Amino acid sequence: MVTPSVLGPTAERLPDVQRIAVLRANALGDFLFVLPALDALRAAYPSAEIVLLGAPWHAQLWRDRPGPVDRVLVVPPAPGIRTPEAGEPESSMDDFLAAAVGEGFDLAVQIHGGGLNSNPLISSLGARVTVGLRAEDAPPLDRWVRYVYYQHEVIRYLEVMALVGAGATTIVPTLAVTDADRAEAAQVLGPAGRPRVALHPGASDTRRRWPAERFAEVARELHGDGYEVLVTGTPSEQEVVDRVVATAGVPVRPQVGTLSLGGLVGCYADCALVVSNDTGPLHLAAAVGASTVGIFWVGNLINTANPLRSRHRPICSWTVHCPVCGVDCTPGIYPHRPGDGECPHQDSFVADVPAIEVLEAARELLTP
Repeated sequence: MVTPSVLGPTAERLPDVQRIAVLRANALGDFLFVLPALDALRAAYPSAEIVLLGAPWHAQLWRDRPGPVDRVLVVPPAPGIRTPEAGEPESSMDDFLAAAVGEGFDLAVQIHGGGLNSNPLISSLGARVTVGLRAEDAPPLDRWVRYVYYQHEVIRYLEVMALVGAGATTIVPTLAVTDADRAEAAQVLGPAGRPRVALHPGASDTRRRWPAERFAEVARELHGDGYEVLVTGTPSEQEVVDRVVATAGVPVRPQVGTLSLGGLVGCYADCALVVSNDTGPLHLAAAVGASTVGIFWVGNLINTANPLRSRHRPICSWTVHCPVCGVDCTPGIYPHRPGDGECPHQDSFVADVPAIEVLEAARELLTP
């Protein structure tokens, strides 16, 4: 039997569910997209313990943070699951599975990807019911939804939850900001003499990076408008942050490696605006309540852009051909179209976005 919901039919809830395992062990932005699905699961099974199968950084994020995750069980690095973090001790998948089976999960949920590697892991947990995503090359679970690449990530995971009676309660990822987050940000950044904006010019995929010179132009203009400008980045993004700072020609405050993830939460929560490439910090800023301007490649716009426009403006590049060799990069997903879809280049696919479009969106959001 099914019942109607915002996203279509929702199955009946499972009886006697005491403990739920949810596999989502990848990066920051990827994880934030599952928060509405976890909220739905919490609402449907309020007395069950929700155990996130994640990475060490997930355990750090959810330490003393209110939300739908009760506990994090760190899954070992494995192909198609996750890569090891720096300095992480070695761990055995066999030992992990033995301990996980002993947890006695009633329900195991795979919202980690297409399932080629993750569905066998979920099936090995010994849960009474398994549910999740399934690409064409992946083994089935007890209940599954087909993984189709072009779908908004939030909706993708909510469809999975509907298979076990967990109807959507929101489509907006929201992460609680703690006193410890704000205290760390205040200790590092000090009091704000002006309203703050933050720019994040990095991204792990260089094809998603807007040129540093454009970020510098935005920094220069917003500083002239009376804002204190922070430039955030990870240690691997030091070079691009340095280029923005050097090119801006006005006082800006680089923040590379100065804040923990919790401190970054506190920092963004108190910013009037965050301007960023399509990467984890952009989605983190939105989840903690900041207004955002994001620079997106069109394919990622479909899958990850925030759907709200009162506080968020995604600026889109429509580039689909490699800017170096001209290869059409869509046939990898649409194989019947001309072109081979593959090339070795990693040049930006969003460099055609003009700074004025980002500035106009930023000023509109900053205007009371």
